[in-house]
Amino acid sequence: MRKIWMFLFLFGGLNLAAFSQEAAVEEEVTEEDLKKFATVEVMTSEFVEKKTGELKDMILNNEVIEGGARYNEIKVAWGDAAKEAVIKLTDEERTAYKAIKDFQDSLQESVVEYKTELIKDDKVLGVATYNKVNGAIKEDPAMKEKLDQLVAEMKDKDDDGKIKSGE
Repeated sequence: MRKIWMFLFLFGGLNLAAFSQEAAVEEEVTEEDLKKFATVEVMTSEFVEKKTGELKDMILNNEVIEGGARYNEIKVAWGDAAKEAVIKLTDEERTAYKAIKDFQDSLQESVVEYKTELIKDDKVLGVATYNKVNGAIKEDPAMKEKLDQLVAEMKDKDDDGKIKSGE
C-alpha cells in the first residue's frame, strides 16, 4: 500500500507534467478549486483501497494457493528454482501466483491511469485547475495543510463509501 502511494505522488506528478506545456498563470486558488482537487484525492484513495481489497481477496480466497501463508512462501521463493523446489511449488500454484503477481504489478499503472483521467476531466477537475492547485500547495505549506484537512474531512463525511462531487 505504501509503495502505491509513494508511486502516485512521485510519478503521478511527473506523468501529469507532460500535460502542462506552459507555466500556470499566477491565479488565486479558490475554495471550489481546492474542493475539486481534494475530491480527486479522496476518489483516488478509495480506488486504491478498492484495488488493494481485490488483491487481498485474490490472495486469501485463492483455491489453489489456499491462503496468505502459502502465498508468502511462494513469494519468498519466487524466481529461485532451488527455493521453489524446497517448498514444492506446483505448476498450478505457479500459475495462480503469477496471476496474482500480474494483478499486483498492474495496480500502480491502473491507479495512475485512473487519477490522470479524473484530472483530465474538466467536469471533475481539469488539468489547468490541477496545475494551479498543485503549484500552490507546493509553494504554500498553509495551502497544503488546508488541502490535507479538507481531504480528511471529506473522508470522515463519506459514510456510504461514495464521494459526492461538488458538495
